[in-house]
Amino acid sequence: MTPDDKRGTIAAELRAAGCIAAEEEAEELTSAAAGDAARLQELVARRCTGEPLAWLTGSVTFCGQTVLVHPDVYVPRWQSEPLALEAAARLPEHGTAVDFCTGAGAVAAVLARLRPLARILATEIDPTAVACARRNGLEVFQGDMSASLPPTLVGQVDVVTAIVPYVPTWELSFLPRDVTTYEPHLALDGGADGTLLLRRAVLEAGPLLRPGGSLLLELGGQEADLLQPLLTAGGYWDVQRRHDEDGDLRAVFCRRR
Repeated sequence: MTPDDKRGTIAAELRAAGCIAAEEEAEELTSAAAGDAARLQELVARRCTGEPLAWLTGSVTFCGQTVLVHPDVYVPRWQSEPLALEAAARLPEHGTAVDFCTGAGAVAAVLARLRPLARILATEIDPTAVACARRNGLEVFQGDMSASLPPTLVGQVDVVTAIVPYVPTWELSFLPRDVTTYEPHLALDGGADGTLLLRRAVLEAGPLLRPGGSLLLELGGQEADLLQPLLTAGGYWDVQRRHDEDGDLRAVFCRRR
């Protein structure tokens, strides 16, 4: 069997298991196996059970760069890329940014690449994710949002990004098999209406941001409406809602007075 035939067979197996981008995944798994036939067979079998591809290959491409992803760490999604790029655009060349709930560190890694002279700090509560983000070369503080950050940052931060858990608890069972079976619910569950952690991000970003600094939140559904009174009360303005190509709400960007 030629290499192309082998990849075609793997793709067919993946497709039968429900993988949409079967050809691309077959290519990635073949590359990850590095010529080890037994290893390739194991990787394909695990992927067919729904184990995230990034856990099997060890990385994901995010904004054109490779981000390492450890098993049991939330896999960065391409839908978060516009938020990362907008954050970089708002971050001054020598500025300071904080990324709440950094996970593997994808957003912070993009900021570090696009703004190499800026200081990028990340926070994360899960120790496995902390280790992963540090392997991606980031300055990570282990703790819950702003709790572990140095007090000297108060009023000194130009950009805060936050991809916090925002799936309403009742919607968790409707997520894809890969997600519900494998990925940590700690990184998904946003409470009854999805805004439990979003509200905390709004409140904890406020004291950190300098006047005119930006807060960028990933969210969905009706969560922007639910957050608007809190944003107004917290002194945020220039509130912009961003939608994806399907018209679904994906993010809110705003500035601190």
